[in-house]
Amino acid sequence: MRFMMIVKATTDSEAGAMPSRELIDAMQKYNEELVKAGVLLAADGLQPSSSGIRISYPEPGGKPKVIDGPFTEAKEMIAGYTLIEVRSREEAIEWALRMPDPHGFGQGEIELRQVFEMEDLMDNPETLAKEAALRKQVEEQKKA
Repeated sequence: MRFMMIVKATTDSEAGAMPSRELIDAMQKYNEELVKAGVLLAADGLQPSSSGIRISYPEPGGKPKVIDGPFTEAKEMIAGYTLIEVRSREEAIEWALRMPDPHGFGQGEIELRQVFEMEDLMDNPETLAKEAALRKQVEEQKKA
């Protein structure tokens, strides 16, 4: 099972405030623990929404609309994420509870969401085989 730990933004992260050295060290230690346990798939911080782009689809079947950031409501923004693969929802919660306060000021909030697996979305063997082939191709490209 894959889970994404979504780190919510704060006014400081949206302002571009960089994490303290102590927080960077704590996050690095946490990521090392995830790697040693063999559950880490990806982990990154995101730049503030001021450098972001939002693409919306205001009309069904219509042309997409491009909107440059910044966006309002920092609490609705994402400042970073960690993607893990674990055996259970409970294990994902345990890992999320071990994450240091992502902003270091008592403002941190993490949203934990399970990732859909292709088999959860459909049962068409042909489409599942195509998806598996695409994922294999991505892995091979990473190795090249």
